[in-house]
Order: sequence, then C-alpha cells, then structure tokens
Amino acid sequence: MSLETLGWGPAFEDAFSSLLSQSTLSLVPGRVVRQQRGLLTVQTATRTLLARTAGRLLHQAPGAESLPTIGDWVALQLPDGDGEALLHAVLPRRGVLARREAGSERDGQLIAANLDVVFLAAGLDGNFNPRRIERALALAWSSGASPVVVLTKADLHPDAASLAAEVEDLAPGVPVLALSAWTGEGVEVLRAWLPAGKTGVLLGSSGVGKSTLVNRLLGEARLATQAVRAEDDKGRHTTTHRELFVLPGGGMLIDGPGMRELGLWGEDDGVEQTFTDILELAAGCRFTDCQHQREPGCAVREAVAAGALPGSRLASYERLRRERAYQARQGNASSERDNRRHERSRTLMGWEASRSKRRRS
Repeated sequence: MSLETLGWGPAFEDAFSSLLSQSTLSLVPGRVVRQQRGLLTVQTATRTLLARTAGRLLHQAPGAESLPTIGDWVALQLPDGDGEALLHAVLPRRGVLARREAGSERDGQLIAANLDVVFLAAGLDGNFNPRRIERALALAWSSGASPVVVLTKADLHPDAASLAAEVEDLAPGVPVLALSAWTGEGVEVLRAWLPAGKTGVLLGSSGVGKSTLVNRLLGEARLATQAVRAEDDKGRHTTTHRELFVLPGGGMLIDGPGMRELGLWGEDDGVEQTFTDILELAAGCRFTDCQHQREPGCAVREAVAAGALPGSRLASYERLRRERAYQARQGNASSERDNRRHERSRTLMGWEASRSKRRRS
C-alpha cells in the first residue's frame, strides 16, 4: 500500500525529512491504523506491523496527548525479523479530535489525529438527543476538521427529513445527512466527503449504528454489530478498539468504541462556532459584556421570549460556556503548580551545585 493512499503529503514528507536529518537511526514513516489497549498497529509503504513506543519518547512526552494515537504519522525503526517495530517520534499533527478524559478534570484523551472531517453520528430512535449533538459539535469544531452531522437509522423514523431540518437549525452552516446504513439510503452522500487521501472519524455513542455504517461503506461485514437494548434504545459496546479503514475507491474512515461522555477539551473548544446564532443575536444587546441573564436590553433573552430562539438552546450554550471556563481555570491552576514545582527543583539544584562547589574549594 502506498503512503499516498494513507494520506501522506508534502507537509508530512518535510517533517519526516527534517527528523531524519537530525537522527542517527534508520527510520521509516508509517501511519497508526489500529489501537487497542496500548497496542499499536502501523502501516508502512511495505508492511503492516505491531509497534511499541520507544522509552525515550515515553519519558520525554509532557503528557498522554503527546503519545501516538490512531491516525498519527510516526517514525519507526523496523525490526530485523518479524518482531515489533520501535516508534521513536510522532510527526506534527493536523485535525486532532480530543475530549476530556472521563472522570478527570485535568487530563485529555486523544480520539484520532490527522483528520479532514468529523462525522457526528446520532441515531433517529429513542436515543436522539439535540443537546448531545451541540456538545459533539463543539468538540468537532475544536479539532480543526470539518464537522458533518450524520443522522443514522433514517428507516426507523417516519419523517427523517423534518428532523434533519431541526438539526440544521442547531448546527448553523454544518451539513446534516440523514441515512440508513441498513438499507443503504443516503450512504453515497456521506462517501462523497471522503475522496482519496482524506480521513474521517465517526463520533457517537454506542448503538447509533457506526459499525453497521462502516460495513456498508466497506461493502463487507468487517465489524461485528449488535442490536440496541429494547428497553432504552441504548447500545452495547461492540467495538473495543480504534481502527482506520481504507474505503473502496479511496478515502479513510476511523471507527472506535462508542462514547457517552464528551467532556470539552482544548484551548479552542469550538463553543462559539457551535452557537453562532446566539453570538449574532448578542451583537444587538445593549451592553457589550451582556451575560444574557437579567441585563436590560438583552437581545438574546428577547429572542427567547419571542420564540425565535429556544430557551433550551440558550441553556445549552451557557452550560458549555461555564464548563469551558471551569476547565480553563483548572488548567491554569495546574500550570501554576507545575511551574512552582519546576522553580523549586531549579532552586534545589542550584543550592546543591553551590554546596558541592564550596566543598571542592
């Protein structure tokens, strides 16, 4: 398989050449195509092989976000035989999708890297949730890739077109596709978003039909699927790993386990891009720092009162904005603690060096 088929281009070529010029090792480029519990499978131009992260990269990485993930382009030292390759570096990324790690306020979790498009999958069944779509949009906009809302299971809804129009209202400027992976209706429209060399990722909770959609795009039952629970329309975790698939005719799609928690992460969380309609209304508020609470002349609250803006959408915007502000405060506090520890360490090292010098004299 050629590297170009996997999305290799001039930017990655330049980065790899620069890395190679500074290294004494014999390295080759490859892309991470499978990730399962820390095990990585990497595709190079000539072979597919397991790889483990070099100790130096593990120790020098400032955090888990600097370590390789699915979709990454990496520099490998190949084994002499059939053993594991050694992964020495991750090439600069673009289009990085990440979330706050479940159960943590300080740590992020990478979902996929080097993305062109993020498909936000939501099932048109009892699990449909507009607020979750808004949250997923904020994450997608933060990635730098283009978001596309994919409404699956259109065959189960009597009026999928009207629901798609409703989603278009809460996703200004974002394409909304209603399709059925079961019947194949609308799937070709999604395929058009993944021409040769482009990479997409499916983001959605368990039970929305992501694996069924991947199988339809591949033209074969590559991934196992399960029915959702009848009592609550929630899915089971059928997929337990992340994998990059090369689709027939070009383009790549990454699928992984369903996610129920989508905590905001990153400096640019995409909240403003998700709620451009509210920001446009806010431009008409009497005060430039209006918080849309009880201030007089608030154009946003007036729009809610007039029925032009759903109160639930404003509440969602405020909730995500508060969450992002809290996360920023936590990040700043963590950074300050790290800086203080670093300064104490430097002071101690200086004191030890000075005492050692006095002893020698």
